[in-house]
Amino acid sequence: MPAVFALRTRVALVAVLVAAVVACSTSPTGRRTIKLFPDDQMAAMGAAAYQETKQQMKISGDSGDRNYVACVSRNLTALADGSWEVTLFEDESANAFALPGGKIGVHTGLLDVAENQDQLAAVIGHEIAHVQAEHANERVSTGYVAQAGLQVAEAVTGAYGAANQRQIMSLLGLGAQFGLLLPFSRAQESESDELGQDLMARAGFDPRAAITLWQNMARQGGGAPPEFLSTHPSHDTRIEDLRNNLKSAIPIYEQAKRQGRRPSCRR
Repeated sequence: MPAVFALRTRVALVAVLVAAVVACSTSPTGRRTIKLFPDDQMAAMGAAAYQETKQQMKISGDSGDRNYVACVSRNLTALADGSWEVTLFEDESANAFALPGGKIGVHTGLLDVAENQDQLAAVIGHEIAHVQAEHANERVSTGYVAQAGLQVAEAVTGAYGAANQRQIMSLLGLGAQFGLLLPFSRAQESESDELGQDLMARAGFDPRAAITLWQNMARQGGGAPPEFLSTHPSHDTRIEDLRNNLKSAIPIYEQAKRQGRRPSCRR
């Protein structure tokens, strides 16, 4: 009886924990989220990861490209909280990232796909939006909760024998991946598209360029896994969502231009 009581207590505690954090945390768009870790801890994790990346990857020696990326980033981060550090890395992949604590990394390969300052702003704005919406905290917290739930399930299924337990745990693992972790990631990407498009518009970058950028990405990317198996929305879904968000982003952009906010960053 004590063991059963302890197990039921653990199940109840996990259930209460998940219900509490999901109910009490919301994203900038009003989506329910899970955030368990303090901001300073996330910032420290981001700074450590950024430092490790700078040690492992080559930093671009092209001052013109570095100044171009810095110019676009500066116009965007001026509208974001805190101070930001930007690094251009020598890497052929069309990629960029942002980390908690105000860290931005851009790969040189992105400059071949983002054809102008507005398209580059679409990517960097998207990455800044990930940080502003605390998606890293949500990702870490979601993984933590999923792992806690699987540990409880493992204890419960132990009564069904080793072979059955392995099968049940395998199915539960897939359930956690496709039912919780991947959908949260796709929701984060879609949210960052919307927030990033609005951010670039406020900075004076043309938000329509976000659509062109992802069309470029789709042509370069080739085949992709089915959307339900991917951590990102499909290219078609992403482009359609960005088109729909233009009704919000275009007025923001027009207001920014009236206020004289139209960057001039040239490569």
